[in-house]
Amino acid sequence: MLNIAETLHRWCREARPFALATVVDVTGSAPLPAGTSVAVDADGNAVGSISGGCVEGAVYDLCRQVLRDRGAPQRAWFGYSDDDAFAVGLTCGGELDVLVQHMDPAAQPHLAAALGEVVQGRPAAVAQIVDGPRDLLGSTLSVLAGGGVTYGTLDDGAADQLVADEATALLRSGRTARVTVGGDGDGCPEPLTVLVHVHASRPRLLVFGAVDFAAALSRAGAFLGYHVTVCDARPVFATAARFPYADEVVVDWPHRYLERTDVDARTAVCVLTHDARFDIPLLRRALDLPVGYVGAMGSRRTHAERLRLLREAGVRAEQLARLRSPIGLDIGARTPEETAVSITAEIIAHTSRGTGLPLSQATGPIHRPLPTRGAESPHGASAVPCP
Repeated sequence: MLNIAETLHRWCREARPFALATVVDVTGSAPLPAGTSVAVDADGNAVGSISGGCVEGAVYDLCRQVLRDRGAPQRAWFGYSDDDAFAVGLTCGGELDVLVQHMDPAAQPHLAAALGEVVQGRPAAVAQIVDGPRDLLGSTLSVLAGGGVTYGTLDDGAADQLVADEATALLRSGRTARVTVGGDGDGCPEPLTVLVHVHASRPRLLVFGAVDFAAALSRAGAFLGYHVTVCDARPVFATAARFPYADEVVVDWPHRYLERTDVDARTAVCVLTHDARFDIPLLRRALDLPVGYVGAMGSRRTHAERLRLLREAGVRAEQLARLRSPIGLDIGARTPEETAVSITAEIIAHTSRGTGLPLSQATGPIHRPLPTRGAESPHGASAVPCP
């Protein structure tokens, strides 16, 4: 639902009832992930998309019905139609499980508060029960970044706390995901499946080295939604004018800046300096932090020498294994702009556990599930404690 947070926030402030259709599970290749929503108000105004167009009409009609009847939430399943690829179904071959429910903002004031946080760019999570007892289906509660929880329509104290704990953990990890609670002697007698919609702060891209490649990389990072920092110890090169797409430009020794800044499992560190005076202390520190990606630019000869110096500096073999160097995927990049594409492609593949192969040479689903809570993150640590 957070894909349409701005409109939903306005409707909530206006106390305008609406029907909300949410993708609660995805199987196979589907255009949009779980958590994506469509909403329809009483006047027939619609916002959002859950399939890129192929099932929108059917979802709209179901929303209108649920809004008119004000009844219990309904489930709809959409899959590929073998007989007619243009019938109601997913021509991409995937399957969507959709929950459609009536939403009364007056009965769920916490929702407006959470959506308001999202609109302001602040972290927030909305937990939505998508499987469980019928009287709890569709119930929601919100968790704000400060840890304050405002309960929605959950009416079981144990369930409230369990769901809030899961939502808090996923908010810290920065991921939307399904989790199951209850049914195992923890105070909640029946199992509940909860879809936690998470809006996290932007992940960080730390670019060290105020060079032409850094200018192109900062632009690509901004396009991908990263909070971009460019850092260099040389004030003549590290200027805002040279890096207009960076959120901040820092003049400092790279390793010293990295020691005092905040990072998490979604942070990408890109070292473009080509200078051992900067590289070695910086990489020594970076490889000891729970960041998601560490890459360094240079030739294979430079990389071999860099590894030797890092070993002499006491960096362990398992830490060195995390270093992506030479940085980027092999796409034949030469220009700074092409190199930026190569680097960001590797970051995306590494974060999403992609192969980096052409899709034409791969098999299986195009859209694979992202790592969720409890899964090992790409840098080898649990995804839960970050950020």
